[in-house]
Amino acid sequence: MRLALLFLALHLAAHAADVRNTSTPNTDTPASFTAPADTKTWESRRAALKSQILSAAGLVPMPAKTPLNPLVFGRLQRDGYTVEKVALETRPGYWLGGNLFRPAAAGKHPAVLQPHGHWNYGRLESQPLNSPATLAANLARRGFVVFNYDMAGYTDTAQTPHDFSNRVFQLWSFTPLGLQLWNSIRALDFIASLAGVDPTRIAITGASGGGTQTFLLAAVDSRIALSAPVNMVSGLMQGGCICENAPGLRIGANNIEIAATFAPKPMLLVAATGDWTKNVPKVEFPAIRAAYDLYGKPEMVEAVQFDSPHNYHQESREAVYEFLRKHFTPETAPFKERGDGIEKLQDTLVWDRKPLPAHARTFEQIFDEWKAEARRQVLAATPADLKQRLRLALSVQWPQTPASLGGPVPQRFIEGKSPVLYLHPDGIDAALNSAAVKALQAAGRGVLLIDAFQTGTAKAPRDRSHRHFLTFNPSDDQARVQDVLSALRWLHDRGNALEIQAEGDARWWALFAAAAAPVPVRFSAPPATFDVTDEKLAATFFVPGLQRAGGAAAALRTISMQNR
Repeated sequence: MRLALLFLALHLAAHAADVRNTSTPNTDTPASFTAPADTKTWESRRAALKSQILSAAGLVPMPAKTPLNPLVFGRLQRDGYTVEKVALETRPGYWLGGNLFRPAAAGKHPAVLQPHGHWNYGRLESQPLNSPATLAANLARRGFVVFNYDMAGYTDTAQTPHDFSNRVFQLWSFTPLGLQLWNSIRALDFIASLAGVDPTRIAITGASGGGTQTFLLAAVDSRIALSAPVNMVSGLMQGGCICENAPGLRIGANNIEIAATFAPKPMLLVAATGDWTKNVPKVEFPAIRAAYDLYGKPEMVEAVQFDSPHNYHQESREAVYEFLRKHFTPETAPFKERGDGIEKLQDTLVWDRKPLPAHARTFEQIFDEWKAEARRQVLAATPADLKQRLRLALSVQWPQTPASLGGPVPQRFIEGKSPVLYLHPDGIDAALNSAAVKALQAAGRGVLLIDAFQTGTAKAPRDRSHRHFLTFNPSDDQARVQDVLSALRWLHDRGNALEIQAEGDARWWALFAAAAAPVPVRFSAPPATFDVTDEKLAATFFVPGLQRAGGAAAALRTISMQNR
């Protein structure tokens, strides 16, 4: 039987140039953004980025918004404003702490969410380079409602650590970034619900890690009307903490592009000469302004820079005050900062001499509840919903052309009737010696074989050493599923009905490629043959977010429905 060697692009030695091996970006890899030529293209890209952010955060689908049960107490009367302690039950048994600053005057006020960065004392930091309470007090005195709230693992929000990660957590998209973005969404729910807040005038501002939360929330929640990320939007560094680097967040994306999704609403970029935002006036700001140009609104984005180290100091705060005033309360006069707002710790700490509510959950219980809700959402989902969630978790696409994604895929095709894609975990040569492939040849079937990513001749060095590697790069198994989809696309273009057969661990690639494909793919495998425990998946078929998206059960259900 004649063997025809077919190439999708290059073969063997050339496959070592696969971009997934040669380009493994990390948080310190220089990044850039060029706005597309038209709004239609940008709107499509913006929607895709929103889905990517939410999926990486474990928020696809969005968790149930259970009652916040706000605890608001300990009011302090100050000159022109009040300060209160606040605790919000953002998930069942999980409490977010913060302080609420409100103007003394009655009426509907604009509001500001204030996530903090990685300063030692979080929202209670008080030093020349950063003082969140000073910002909140000055804005409240000038007619703004401000909610200054914790990052996960800081101050009053300590039911989880700030830094946690392992493969099992990642399978469920249970990450500090996801918890923090969810807390920001619920903080927005809270502040928008207050009687004294105008829900059409809600802003968010934060520095450093709080700047990351600022542009992430602004990208995914349309209720934010003004954004002021401070000392964070940069092409030089994308965020150093685990709370800024969930797996999948920046595959093919970067913080400049994410910040630009806020166009055409007002945004102020605050930068410093002494950190990674040193190029903002000449590089990042013009790139983002080009997205505003698409809407004819270049004046809605501004940038300021101060000769300073990393900060949210008085000069930076005053720039934000003026930007907020100009867009939210233009009838009022500009103002300078008063150096007050710092309270005693016992007057601002939520749980000072006060226990957490009796039903507050431990870290392990919070994770268990996260998994239980995900399972309920999978059971309630349609096959179409499951397919989309799996595609997002797998970070795969149906190629526009067979070789358009991921790089060249070494393959070999055995001519015959009713071709089948056969997958072997060790690649083409091992498949040729497989009894199953020999049986297919004996039956006159056509057989397509591939060396999927990092198998057979496709093995090559790949630097996976960076802690945040998965934020910017697909896992090996995600890349293998993409290669299977490329092979399926090739068969599909030849007019064939699609079928996959596989052995060993390659059955995982087959299962999820068949589920993610937009056309019917026949793949028969008894569900009982798949070990779907977290530990097995973490060791054998590792895809962050896979269990959150429904795992093998969702894939089998999707395949069953599409092949009916």
